[in-house]
This record gives sequence, C-alpha cells and structure tokens, in this order.
Amino acid sequence: MTVLRWRSERRLRGIRVPRPFDLDAFCAEVAARRGRPLIRRPVPGLAAEAPCGLWIATDRADHVFHDPGTSPLHAEHIVLHELAHILCGHSGSAGALDRLFPDLDPATVRRVLGRVSYPTQQEREAEMLASLIRGRSAPPGRIGPLADAFGFLE
Repeated sequence: MTVLRWRSERRLRGIRVPRPFDLDAFCAEVAARRGRPLIRRPVPGLAAEAPCGLWIATDRADHVFHDPGTSPLHAEHIVLHELAHILCGHSGSAGALDRLFPDLDPATVRRVLGRVSYPTQQEREAEMLASLIRGRSAPPGRIGPLADAFGFLE
C-alpha cells in the first residue's frame, strides 16, 4: 500500500484539486490536461451486476458514466474513480458496451473501463487515487471527505 500511495501521490503532482472540492471544476481540470472534452452523465443500468461507473474514451472525448440510483457522495466517488483511471492511463475492454449502449459503434471506442472489466491492480490504483483527490480538498483539521460530509473534526 505504501508504494501504491506513493505512485498515486506522484500522479497528482501538478493537478489542481479545487478547495473546497467542486467536481465540475475538477472535471474541467482533467479535460484541460487531456486537451479534449470530458462528458459526465448518469446512466440507468449501471448497478451491482454491471459496473457502477464506466469510462469510455472515443477519438473526440472522454465519457464518464455513473449509476444515478446512488447517493450524491457515492456518485462523486464513482466519477473520481473513473477520472483516476483516465489520469493513470489505464485500459480495458468493451465487454459491457453492447448491453448498456446498443447504439454505440464499437469502431468509435478507443478505450472502455468499467468496474467489472479490469485487473485488480488497476482497481486498487484507481481507488487510491480517487481517495487522494478528494482527500486533498478537505479543509485543514478535517479527517477527510466522509468526516467532512458529517462535520466531524479531528
């Protein structure tokens, strides 16, 4: 875990994390770094039996989808997890696409990642990075985003 955290901290160098945290502003930061639009949308059908989050990279944009039937805090973490995959340069497969997006032309998709279709190491790395991103925005004296949501002080 120490090496994973160190690598994740290194990936965050030079990336502006808004304080207080603003997901729209952070998405704009990631889009600017990649030089392409980042489109974020809730999609029904993402759930326990399917990925609760999904990143689809096309030639023109990055698309991040999340389960609309979850809490706002969980939806934010799902989006951060997918953004972490983008920042880490992870790759995956198009396995869940046919069922979720039957009208999407597979030839336009460059990369797909969903929570059920990639190796465990990528999952751990994305989870660590997502947690660090949100943790960096916590005000001094706070334990972290969950404690911040409940107003607990250290």
